[in-house]
Amino acid sequence: MRRDSRTRARTKATPFDVDTIEATMRSRIRETIELLVDEELTAALGAGASARVGRDRRGYRHGTRSRQLTTSLGPTTFALPRARLAQPDGTTGEWRSQLVPRYQRRTRRVDEALLGLYLAGANSRRIRGALRPLIAGGPLSKDAVSRVVGRLKDAFVAWRARDLAADRIRYLFLDGWFPIVRVGQRRARVPVLVTLGVTATGERRVLDLRLAGAECAAAWREVIESLVSRHVGVPVLAVIDGNPALATALRAAWPKIQVQRCTVHKLRNLLAKAPRRLHEELTEDYRRMVYAATPDAVLEARKRFRTKWRRVCPGVVTSLDEAGDDLFTFLAFPPSQWKALRTTNALERINEEFRRRTKTQTMLPSEDAVLVLLFGLLHSGAITLRRLDGWRDLVPPSAPASPRQLRQAA
Repeated sequence: MRRDSRTRARTKATPFDVDTIEATMRSRIRETIELLVDEELTAALGAGASARVGRDRRGYRHGTRSRQLTTSLGPTTFALPRARLAQPDGTTGEWRSQLVPRYQRRTRRVDEALLGLYLAGANSRRIRGALRPLIAGGPLSKDAVSRVVGRLKDAFVAWRARDLAADRIRYLFLDGWFPIVRVGQRRARVPVLVTLGVTATGERRVLDLRLAGAECAAAWREVIESLVSRHVGVPVLAVIDGNPALATALRAAWPKIQVQRCTVHKLRNLLAKAPRRLHEELTEDYRRMVYAATPDAVLEARKRFRTKWRRVCPGVVTSLDEAGDDLFTFLAFPPSQWKALRTTNALERINEEFRRRTKTQTMLPSEDAVLVLLFGLLHSGAITLRRLDGWRDLVPPSAPASPRQLRQAA
């Protein structure tokens, strides 16, 4: 059988290498975009390009205009069709594509990649370098990053005002974080108040981010009033770092709420009251008390701790008694949840990510920039939170026993 030399010649003339797939896709992306936009316009008009006039026709085409769009395969110039549609008031208006909105120069995926690099700490030059293989020479000015980040502001405003009723929040974790921000012409540490909620299904969700002049009762009261107005419900428990202003604000809003003082923060307070040579011993006794296996064992270890350290270092016992029963509120909840409820570690994980991102900037330019940046980390998925330990036991008892009742029973 004779071989076709022409077929062999065509095969040799077609290069196949590591760039063949992308080069072929780039050459065909224009046709694909035009096909999709044409189908969108056909649905809007109620008739195809050559269809006769009918009852369903809502307008007419009138030419095309050139548009450039940067996709994940690079920049593409295509013909965007134009049309006029009938309006409810009897007039006609220019058709606007939803697939390719006005002024859009990049697809959502490209903008997400750009935003992800920015939130990871890259500057404009590094972003352009990192995305060069992706956008293949597409336009990416310095202002493009600012515009993409600027869109987060509207999203953040909507996010902070969203209704929380559907989340069915059971537990709250509240704490403050202090980034360096330019206020006027000076650098200052301004508290960012972070509120984390646990839903009825055990999912952890950040509910609120806001700046305050100081971490005081008035600032926390504003946070809690916002949560109430957004229908957060009546949480069963709040885990806090020990700020007395926060505890006061919580009990003013929800008189029956249980408050758990973070055991890690309290240990730091106790260590500050003892000589360095006693730190290891103090830490061991404290952990033996806090991490005992049963409520009775915890309360018995608490008695021994107070008896011993009243003789060794009275200031330690005074600091322990300052927290009172709020340090042992977790005993009123299922043991499977004790690990998660003893501390504010879930919030510390979020604050750690915030610090990691902002340490590349010696000072954030404004207060708005702080909140937009932090929201962007959440919005982009840079921070992920797993479910609460023991979430299957999350259904709260109708009247949880208080630590005082447990102590009296022991």
